Amino acid sequence: MATLSQFGATAALAMALAVTGYVSGAQAQESTNRVAAETDWSVFVEESPKECWAVSAPRETVNTRGGQPVQVRRGDILMFATYRPDRSTPEISFTGGYPFAGDSTVNMQIGSSEFQLFVDGDWAWAGSPEDDQRIFAAMRAGAEAILTARSSRGTNTRDTFSLFGFTAATEEAARRCAD
Repeated sequence: MATLSQFGATAALAMALAVTGYVSGAQAQESTNRVAAETDWSVFVEESPKECWAVSAPRETVNTRGGQPVQVRRGDILMFATYRPDRSTPEISFTGGYPFAGDSTVNMQIGSSEFQLFVDGDWAWAGSPEDDQRIFAAMRAGAEAILTARSSRGTNTRDTFSLFGFTAATEEAARRCAD
């Protein structure tokens, strides 16, 4: 399975960080491939290789250890819906800002639907294009996505993403990658 990490994850992350406010104004000005902002989601385009993505940061993050809230240092926490010219449905991915526990999965809840994302280092993905389709449909119909995961250090995390603007952002990303 091709993953975002194989197709410019560094560029994707740098551009996404600019939109989500994780970088300074000077760094954000260097980001020239942001093409749209749809409420809680932004759209980026990379030309070589061609890929387009919608990205968002969580609106709420809770970290616990032993059932108690803890302060932990995490890197960038982002969810992506990435299009490539050869795919009509986006690849859904998530980076939690830390290495995930190797024997774990990330649980994604959207309304009453639950999905499992498979982990590889700091990233998590759906297991198949069919799973991406099911997750994508739920995200388009839902109000929020809650992702729960476990770090390699045993911290449990719960990140809540707003889906406000997700449909418009993914339509824009799909349109731009179809060109």
